[in-house]
Amino acid sequence: MATVKLLDDNEAAPLAREVFDDIRKTRDTDYVNNSWRAMANHPDMLKRNWEKAKEIMGPGELDPVVKELIYLTVSIMNDCEYCIHTHTHFAKMKGMTPKQYNEMLDIIGLATEGNRMMTAMQVPVDDRFKV
Repeated sequence: MATVKLLDDNEAAPLAREVFDDIRKTRDTDYVNNSWRAMANHPDMLKRNWEKAKEIMGPGELDPVVKELIYLTVSIMNDCEYCIHTHTHFAKMKGMTPKQYNEMLDIIGLATEGNRMMTAMQVPVDDRFKV
């Protein structure tokens, strides 16, 4: 259960409604998902986060599927159920294949084990890898 009300368009402040309209336009959909509806309780935060999401997840040097796989990996590592489900959906919409998903899971498993082993053994970083 959410800790804040998920505001519909009629309940949202004018600034939040503007963001909702931009979400619909940018994503070419009539749907505004719950994360944005929750953030609408704080319209300035909603606007900041939407603008940041458009910039970072929009066109850039990384392929759109790669961006979603990175977001999904971080969401898995942070145990964010909402983000895991939404970004799996977005990754599929952008063309993620089952093989890519499975490969990402393999990398997460490898990195998690490697990170814990290096932490447990307190292995010093090689000089050549330091910036």
